[in-house]
Amino acid sequence: MVSDVRDKMVDGAIRLLATRGLAGTSFSDVLQLTGAPRGSIYHHFPNGKDELIAAAVDRSAATAVNVLEQRAGRPADEVAELFLDTWRLLLTHTGFEAGCALVAVTVDTDSEDLRAHTAAAFLVWRESLVRLLAQGGLSTDAAERFAALLLSASEGAVVLSRAGRDIATFDLVADTLLRQLRAELAAA
Repeated sequence: MVSDVRDKMVDGAIRLLATRGLAGTSFSDVLQLTGAPRGSIYHHFPNGKDELIAAAVDRSAATAVNVLEQRAGRPADEVAELFLDTWRLLLTHTGFEAGCALVAVTVDTDSEDLRAHTAAAFLVWRESLVRLLAQGGLSTDAAERFAALLLSASEGAVVLSRAGRDIATFDLVADTLLRQLRAELAAA
């Protein structure tokens, strides 16, 4: 039960980061969203808000890696499609209200520790993508390049689609990435 409250608070922080950003993710907001008791704050996060945000960053990275693992051993284009489809679903199912919790922290934190923590989480995603893309038919060098491109381009496309409240930009970027990947796979 104790970890259930902590887990609910971390999940609530992720939702708030993805929709309101770091500034809109206070302990009060998390408690209101999750219904957790006020005493839970410093019981579960004795080092304050940054500890909660770091836990949310870690959970976001782990969730992304777990989703990607569904395509372990599959062709690289199927890995990339799942990655892109996950972002597309987030955008469309939230009415363009949610984006990436890690981006929210990266652009809004003044804490070098949180920025470094978020950079480490992005690296976990990227390394997972590299491994799965290489398993899926790309050379290690090509997998490293494409993982960086896939992650960077999709994050940018999410931001642009949220701003315009339209999936067209995201779909254009996704289609371009998949065409490039399939051409690279065909040439390999």
